[in-house]
Amino acid sequence: MTDPARPRPVWRLTVAGLCATLVGIGLARFAYTPLLPALITGGWFPSSQAAYLGAANLAGYLAGALGARPLARRLPARAILRAMMGLVGVAFLACATPRSFSWFFLWRFVSGVAGGVVMVLAAPTVLPHVPAARRGLAGGAIFTGVGLGIAASGTVVPLLLERGLATTWNGLGVISLVLTALAWGGWPADATPATPKPAPSRPARGGAALGALYVGYALNAAGLVPHMIFLVDFVVRGLGQGIASGARYWVLFGLGAVLGPMLAGAVADRIGFGRALRGALAVQAAAVLLPTVSSAALALAVSSLVVGAAVPGIVPLVLGRVHEILPGDPEGQHAAWSVTTMAFALGQAASAYGFSFLYARSGDYHPLFSLAAACLVLALAIDLAARLAAPRPI
Repeated sequence: MTDPARPRPVWRLTVAGLCATLVGIGLARFAYTPLLPALITGGWFPSSQAAYLGAANLAGYLAGALGARPLARRLPARAILRAMMGLVGVAFLACATPRSFSWFFLWRFVSGVAGGVVMVLAAPTVLPHVPAARRGLAGGAIFTGVGLGIAASGTVVPLLLERGLATTWNGLGVISLVLTALAWGGWPADATPATPKPAPSRPARGGAALGALYVGYALNAAGLVPHMIFLVDFVVRGLGQGIASGARYWVLFGLGAVLGPMLAGAVADRIGFGRALRGALAVQAAAVLLPTVSSAALALAVSSLVVGAAVPGIVPLVLGRVHEILPGDPEGQHAAWSVTTMAFALGQAASAYGFSFLYARSGDYHPLFSLAAACLVLALAIDLAARLAAPRPI
């Protein structure tokens, strides 16, 4: 029995955080992507409804991100994180038999809420209990859970699908609950993350640059959505290459997500966060557009790997950019990061429904990728315009 008052070793804290992002984001959100074509071909849902179920998770993520800190003011963070991880497992198990669209929508939304809460609370709960010299490594390991979950979904889901959809949903539920149990004793006893103070009423420093960052980050979120929801279905049904082929590209997406945060941080250390962010937007736009130009294996592999790296890799770049815009202002940085996170979640959820609507009307994947690339180009243009309009380079 673990003593709740005893300090946890750093490795246990880190494993708990990694398991949380793996379950709450890596599996709860991304395991659905390789499941999407099987749900359609298996007759559980028509393609239009199946796409909206993917969007339901993103809407839940927005709700969870908005409600996480108010919830943490009322309950211990470790209790919330345990409950949210367990809820993801329950949501998978609830989807193990064919039921109504509203039933699946509810549980996909619930799993999204759990993921949003986990993303907001997991790292702030763990990192204050990690020595300062080791927080960078611990933080990187925690968010690597997202990529590991994506990679695992690309390998485990096809194996489970060989035994049927019901087995796949049940298997994901069991895996999530096992990881919940693994993390259970690793959370610190006094894991109550600090709640940021309200933003000051005075005009924020770097207002134009921050406004551009908020809008650009929301557009960045929109640019990632088609790959996050439709990539495997595009390969499987759009190109007729089969589930095994789609899963391979999803594994590449996951490998990119594992490497993305570390690579982005290394580049930013050399050239600065502003330049690294602008470069990332340009590279993302090209990678998102690539499937509309070529369906060759190499083109799809590059697109999967780069966009996968961008999903978690853009996070440290934007956080670093906030610190560049508001140097020496911890309160302002915290407030700006909170708004930035909400902008990403809102852009992601809104665009998911928009892309799902567009696909339901057209039945064509190419406009989705083209529109997503345009969002990323627009984000880059807004960032460049803000930089040129600034009295000094920022």
